[in-house]
Amino acid sequence: MKSAAEELMPRLLPVESYDTEDIDPSQPPRNPQEYLRQVQKEASLCPDVVVAQIDPKKLKKKQTVNASISGCLSAPQGCSPSLTWQQQQVSKFSEVRQSVNKHRQHWEAQFLDDNVVMPKTEDEDGWKRFCLGENVCLGIQQKENDNVNPGLDYVKTGFPPLLSIVSKLNQTTVSSVLEYLISWFEERDFVPLLGRWLYALLACLEKPLLPEAHSLIRQLARRCSAVRANLESEDDDRLSALNLMICIVARYFEQSDLADKE
Repeated sequence: MKSAAEELMPRLLPVESYDTEDIDPSQPPRNPQEYLRQVQKEASLCPDVVVAQIDPKKLKKKQTVNASISGCLSAPQGCSPSLTWQQQQVSKFSEVRQSVNKHRQHWEAQFLDDNVVMPKTEDEDGWKRFCLGENVCLGIQQKENDNVNPGLDYVKTGFPPLLSIVSKLNQTTVSSVLEYLISWFEERDFVPLLGRWLYALLACLEKPLLPEAHSLIRQLARRCSAVRANLESEDDDRLSALNLMICIVARYFEQSDLADKE
């Protein structure tokens, strides 16, 4: 008996309706008619409605891209960089990107030291600790004795964004780590190692930008401008790095509405 859905569907091929009970699906069809009869039998066994079994754990927690069109906050008096300075930084950044691309293949083939264990792409907490170190992520104050051999315990202080490390990151990982660090920065203050990692990841970010990356770098520039707006002095050590992040996003990645004006 034909189903209601089958009755409504137009017949595309002139195939007569035969009894399909005697068809052996394990045997290859001997002629076109038998092939079409096998197709009819398979179609009759399919349910009219199917429901996909989706594992929510496999879905990314952020699938919606919210691209804000709001601009950056104006810099305090005396904190805005000149146009000449911005042009110089864009030129240097372009040279860095060219150097990364030139030497990427060489460094991809090099083995990392035994103490460098890179987290999986989806391990957000792992990447935050890898890049920034446990001291920063956990808010642990560094003791004076820790400065005797600085940088030796990278688990505590964070791994620097060496070319041997960032060259092994594909674009999916670059975007993911960028998202993790910007998310961390949204709720915390700017620290030097964060700036170095952001600069390195932006240098590895390929153009043209995907929508997700476009939204991320704009979010970064706005956050930098918000931190900069609260600086009490133009001598603040964070000012130059914050201006640099805004400059790269606005000038190099052509988000001109976020650029500092003279």
